Amino acid sequence: MRILGIDPGLQTTGFGVIEADGPRLAYVASGTIKTSAVATGDLPARLKILFDGIREVTARYQPQCAAVEIVFVNVNPQSTLLLGQARGAAITALVSADLPVSEYTALQMKKAIVGHGHAKKEQIQAMVQRLLALPGLPGTDAADALGIAIMHAHASVSFEAMSRSTTLQRRQHAQFKGGRTY
Repeated sequence: MRILGIDPGLQTTGFGVIEADGPRLAYVASGTIKTSAVATGDLPARLKILFDGIREVTARYQPQCAAVEIVFVNVNPQSTLLLGQARGAAITALVSADLPVSEYTALQMKKAIVGHGHAKKEQIQAMVQRLLALPGLPGTDAADALGIAIMHAHASVSFEAMSRSTTLQRRQHAQFKGGRTY
């Protein structure tokens, strides 16, 4: 299975593509999509660059599924909203390419890759390098995206096994009457 991992960001979005064959993982590609060529205040143009960039990556590498990092809440609400819009552009690009999209938090990815949720960027880079037998350290954004893809490769096997063994009932959250379900 070919998996595309996305680490969304308004200035730099990381992507990583891996092949998963059971427990075996193979590196395919990674990199970043940068919006620095556009003025900081031109949000629509930056979102278009992210959307087009992710569509180009999906067309070039033909993944079968995608995994995206869930945005955490920053101290600055404005930064959180902007990051959420970048994430929305990324998810929209993936869905428009007919890819199933899974979402994981940075904490989940760090625990899966390094073994604890407070891992530093350098630790994630080193473990991704080891897990994929890379000749050098990937960039920080690309390493996070590869980490999300690796996490999905391992988690999807477990989720698939659980879905075969039991029927999961969707529940409605009390705060969202008639709205969000999980």
